Amino acid sequence: MLESIIWILLLGFFGGQIAQRLRIPALVGMVLVGIVLGPQVGNAIAPEVLAIAADLRTMAVMVILMKAGLGLDREKLAQQGSVALRLGFLPATCEAIAIMLIAVQLFQFDWATGLLLGCVLGAESPAVIVPGMLRLKSLGWGVKKGIPDAILTGSALSDVLLLLVFSLLLAFLTQTTATGVTLIGSLSLSPWQLLPLQIVTQISLGVVLGWVTARLLVSLLARQNWTDNAVQDGLIAAGVALLLVIGAEYLPIFSGYLAVMGTGFFLIELDAPLARRLRGSFDSLWAIAQIILFVLLGASIQLDVLGDTFWLGLLVLAVGTLGGRSLGWYLSTLGSNWTGRERLFLLPGNSAKATVQAAIGAIPLSQGVAGGEIILALSALSILVTAPLGAWAIPTFAPKLLERGDIDPTKVSVNRRTVLLAAVDTSPLAQQILIKTAELARRSDAEVIVLHVIRTDNPAELQRLRQQTRRNLADIRYQFIATPGPVPATIMDIAHTHQVSEIIMGKRNHHPPNNLLIGSVSQAILEKSPLPVVIIEA
Repeated sequence: MLESIIWILLLGFFGGQIAQRLRIPALVGMVLVGIVLGPQVGNAIAPEVLAIAADLRTMAVMVILMKAGLGLDREKLAQQGSVALRLGFLPATCEAIAIMLIAVQLFQFDWATGLLLGCVLGAESPAVIVPGMLRLKSLGWGVKKGIPDAILTGSALSDVLLLLVFSLLLAFLTQTTATGVTLIGSLSLSPWQLLPLQIVTQISLGVVLGWVTARLLVSLLARQNWTDNAVQDGLIAAGVALLLVIGAEYLPIFSGYLAVMGTGFFLIELDAPLARRLRGSFDSLWAIAQIILFVLLGASIQLDVLGDTFWLGLLVLAVGTLGGRSLGWYLSTLGSNWTGRERLFLLPGNSAKATVQAAIGAIPLSQGVAGGEIILALSALSILVTAPLGAWAIPTFAPKLLERGDIDPTKVSVNRRTVLLAAVDTSPLAQQILIKTAELARRSDAEVIVLHVIRTDNPAELQRLRQQTRRNLADIRYQFIATPGPVPATIMDIAHTHQVSEIIMGKRNHHPPNNLLIGSVSQAILEKSPLPVVIIEA
């Protein structure tokens, strides 16, 4: 079992990295690794790991939904009015109905089985959509109108709706309900009549539990200080969020996934500093969780069931997405301030399927539903086709279809490479500059450019400066540059070329007459630099 986990993590990571270097989404490489390691090809994953694959996927989805909640923007959602709510119901409903209609014709399904297939294929993948939308938010695409936030919220709501209808249809088709009616007081209601009540209850209780959980985490982690660092904060928050998901399985009157997403959303409102710390912790958790999720996703795909339904399956997916879902998108954005190009972005931005299909695609077959093998085959096909397409299309089409706006760093994690520029000469002040630069670099895990602008040719002094740099920056990634030229202009050119975040330099305590004659390099940099400048005085 331990060997299987090592194979999953190592090969999954390098598979994703190879895919990225080939300009392919990382998840494609991870899914392919899962197919190779899975029972269909290499059979290298232990049965014990495959047996808990569903639980591991649940943990990974919990992480990504918490990230989604921690990235939502209440002001942008309020600005969109009902668009996010409509995106949560209309596209999924229209796609499920369109798939039902064509499945009845192509596969001779009855109406209930056709709608069951529609519920499976209509669900959106948080594992693809959430990272894509959070990346768009970190870059500013569509943030002015809150488009990523609307898609994130709509995706979560649509999955709640479709999973509810799926469970109802599955119970109906497997005849687990003896009479098909539920008594409330003196009223006799069918499951279909109860469906609106179930949807409202699951969504409402999910939101309420998210608020309660957020208050609990703020009390434990921020006010009572039960933890000592961000790692412990993330551990407690992840454990509590996972309890919500597990609790929803045993008490299915609320949506566990919506409660997790709501927890992240309310944390921003209740305690923004805590939300920022947790955002960093869940970013780290996702680095591991995504490998497990997508590799096990690939291992669950049954290649042998795709052959007979491949072309018909592509037709079903096309009708569902281009027909039903497109109609739902149009109706959802009626009366909004979205332009035609922004509405068109919903096609690449809101169509990916993976997580839900992997979780429930095999259930109808295992429950003995007629046509269950076709549902499983189309679930696998939807993952193979739409997940990589969605992961590629979101960053590709966003710059072409969306407007770029200002980034709100309080709502997203903006991961940028930090580079510090230390400008040194051969004076004793260089030692102080290097010590301060090393201190700042260790705080932010930054890289360092050590720049010496050559004014006079002195190889011995230059070699001494190199050794001094090596000694002070021994545990820091750095680059030493020695080049001739005018000092202020050279410093600014190197800072621009290497996309430096800050400049650290020294200032000698000249007497006023000397300042008047020789000028001050530090003063020139302070006047010209658009970057922060740290001055070390002798």
